[in-house]
Amino acid sequence: MPAKNLNWAGQDAASQRHICIVTETYPPEVNGVALTLANLVKGLRLQGHVVSLVRPRQKSFDGPGCSYDHPVTLVPALPLPRYRELNVGFPAGGVLRRCWMQRRPDVVYVATEGPLGWSAVRAAWRLRIPVFSGFHTNFHSYSRHYHLGWLHSLILRYLCMFHNRTVGTVVATVDLRDRLQALGIKNVSVVGRGVDSRLFSPQRRSAALRRMWRASDNDLVVLYVGRVAPEKNLALAIESYRAMQRVNKTVRFVIVGDGPLRTALQKNYADLIFCGVHKGEELAKRYASADVFLFPSETETFGNVTLEAMASGLVVVAYDYAAARMHITDGETGVLVPYGQPMAFVGAAAKLAREAQSLAKIRRQAREHAATLDWPHVVERFAGILMGALQQDYIASAEVASGAIGDARRAVELR
Repeated sequence: MPAKNLNWAGQDAASQRHICIVTETYPPEVNGVALTLANLVKGLRLQGHVVSLVRPRQKSFDGPGCSYDHPVTLVPALPLPRYRELNVGFPAGGVLRRCWMQRRPDVVYVATEGPLGWSAVRAAWRLRIPVFSGFHTNFHSYSRHYHLGWLHSLILRYLCMFHNRTVGTVVATVDLRDRLQALGIKNVSVVGRGVDSRLFSPQRRSAALRRMWRASDNDLVVLYVGRVAPEKNLALAIESYRAMQRVNKTVRFVIVGDGPLRTALQKNYADLIFCGVHKGEELAKRYASADVFLFPSETETFGNVTLEAMASGLVVVAYDYAAARMHITDGETGVLVPYGQPMAFVGAAAKLAREAQSLAKIRRQAREHAATLDWPHVVERFAGILMGALQQDYIASAEVASGAIGDARRAVELR
């Protein structure tokens, strides 16, 4: 099935730039990458830039007669094995070259590293268009959760080659930048993330919703929001909940989201409350109606849910990395646990259940901090990185990088 170009709107002012974003995932799909890209697209357009999008066709959304609020190029896709909620776009180099020769972007941002992303990087290089990449998902870390640990080193080599073929790579945190640079990925820039603190707010707390969860105003409601999948380490969240129950019998555990583990967890843990996927105000209401947010994942590049929970006035318990390291001060705006120490995580959660009366101050301070993290500053930083490439001799730097890429490819082939 050929790709299809829809609703192209040309530039209407000399000051505008045309930025093309290539991604495997985008709303209405629900995940952190899709949310981040939607906010970046919205912010760039508010700045006056023309933003076009290249993404896989979504069966449940891209039907006949669909209209889009910005130029969209759809490509065929297949579900990612063992991660079927995420599509993998087919390579589309020929389509993109024709499209970009017709309406040339000033800069391309490739957010995901699949076949579609690889073909987009190659197409941009052939047309001498500056191309940046984003590192949004730790797919190499996911491999051990899906019985594919033997692929870990191969995936890392591919990621290094992929990102070093671009002008630069954009990440959300300083510690992720440092980790990628240690792996050999060059020109890594930190952008950060924002949160909509008007949407995610303690004011959306609902007594009626808490009653549905069989929780009174004085009971403790523990929340998890995200993909119900192996890489999210939900077994540790459940173990922490059990430890909290031993201290306080009235604790409730609410899980918002869906994924491959949901059916089994519902069968094995009848007292857990599964809410399914929610968006917008309904999601914000569920955040605000809880008290503590357990986030035991060890595979995040950032973790947008951390900021959403903080903005909603929850005490977040998380490992000391990614968004938590960047935005939580232990004991003041949340609880940090040394990375990879599950017993410390369980102990921290149980301590909160014992000292529930002390949560109010942390919840208030978490909200105050998150309220300062708006998206416009993030978008401004992101746009500045992309626009910086247009002020340099891109062709000369591209030729230098091309030689380095050839050396890297030959090194991999010799291994």
